[in-house]
Amino acid sequence: MSAQREMKEKNPWYTPVTIIITVIGVIAIVALVTVAVLQNKPLPQKYKYGIVLDAGSSHTALYIYEWPAEKDNNTGRVEQLHSCKVKGPGISSYASDPLKAGESLRACMQDAEQWVPGKRHHETPLYLGATAGMRLLNMENSSASDKVFQAVEDALKKSPFSYQGARLLSGSEEGAFGWVTVNYLDDRLKQGLETTGALDLGGASTQISFVSGNYDGSESPSNSVTFRLYGNDYNLYTHSFLCYGKDQALRLTLAQQSKVGPATVEDPCFHPGFTETRNYSVLYDSPCVSDRKPQGGPATFTHTGTGNFLKCQEVVKSIFNFTHCKYSQCSFNGVFQPLLQGPYGAFSAYYFVMNFLNLTDTSIPLETVRKRLANYCATPWEEVKQQHPDVKLKYLAEYCFSGTYILTLLTEGYNFTSESYSNIKFIKKIKGSDAGWTLGYMLNLTNMIPAEAPDSPPLPHAGYVSIVTLMAILLFILFIFSLRPLWPRCSKQPQIV
Repeated sequence: MSAQREMKEKNPWYTPVTIIITVIGVIAIVALVTVAVLQNKPLPQKYKYGIVLDAGSSHTALYIYEWPAEKDNNTGRVEQLHSCKVKGPGISSYASDPLKAGESLRACMQDAEQWVPGKRHHETPLYLGATAGMRLLNMENSSASDKVFQAVEDALKKSPFSYQGARLLSGSEEGAFGWVTVNYLDDRLKQGLETTGALDLGGASTQISFVSGNYDGSESPSNSVTFRLYGNDYNLYTHSFLCYGKDQALRLTLAQQSKVGPATVEDPCFHPGFTETRNYSVLYDSPCVSDRKPQGGPATFTHTGTGNFLKCQEVVKSIFNFTHCKYSQCSFNGVFQPLLQGPYGAFSAYYFVMNFLNLTDTSIPLETVRKRLANYCATPWEEVKQQHPDVKLKYLAEYCFSGTYILTLLTEGYNFTSESYSNIKFIKKIKGSDAGWTLGYMLNLTNMIPAEAPDSPPLPHAGYVSIVTLMAILLFILFIFSLRPLWPRCSKQPQIV
């Protein structure tokens, strides 16, 4: 026992003070590690939300966007969380029964309540923007347009969201916001890269927007929009052609072919074997063609297809006016357009039509695209129906016309050549968000894009930690050396026996 006691006395690890210090040290280390782990544990991300309703000519769609709550106006990306297509036609179709315009939105609004967290409902902004369909209705019957807007507002005010208003977008706004969306989602604005032009095709209008190096806005100020985004200035050319969306363009071509009031129209833009009885009054009930209605003709006409791409292209070209231009250069209908520049994103109906025709790959030579479209148009109607049994006949019948119209609009209208056509990319989504004007519209109204680039710290986080660590080590060494005068005194103390 005495030997064991002597061994404990000689071994410092057996002294009570040493044991206590060791235990405390272990506890301190464990506590330090635990605190460090908890401190660096990722916190659950909090988000804010915004809702935009796109009230187009053929349908209405609801889009829900989200972004990091702590990066409201800084570097947090706004992304599309969810979309909902409203059942039924566009709100302009409810001119005779405005209340149904508001009722049609109910299902998608209820859907939005499920996607946006309840505690965020009251602070989530809700916007509705109406485009060419309502622009046409406003031209034709402003009183009916006002009643539709009132019905829509009444319905949206009943939602739990922060309703911010419904308004009619101008064509230039629609084009400009589409350009902002495409370039924002592609990170071109933040990084100051060459921008992408925006080509938007709807049912009642079409927009072209791009930045051109030789365009300062002076030649045609009405086509100029200036943005300052992330510290960069953008002088944007934009124009919207009302009545040149694919649905109204079809009316224009049919009106061109039926202007003398024939009983039968043989249409090269529809498949051979296609036949349908059309009502003259229905065809000409749009402001785009109402002044062209033939007088004294029959009530109906038989619309038949012949499926000839070249002749269809001639018919389509007849709805464009290339005869006059008071500017240095024009697209069509006397509208100024600078030289095309850079890449372009073509979305909305551009994508859906060309995707159906399997022609979205613009690396395919333009002449090959024309040949494929010519072969498709020449396919008998019965064969086309058998090949696509799940597609609604109304849409299926119009793809030959729509594809021909798109090629003609791009090459003859906007002056894309065989070389520049390859700069077009047909897009549906960019990084999970639909291409279109709605995101740009919300970003503008909520000031989500800063005019200047956000400030950043002078040193990156890793560099900052490295410098702090080196300074701490240096200070510790200096502290040890500051105790140097005490070292000899400690070593010369007498031993107690």
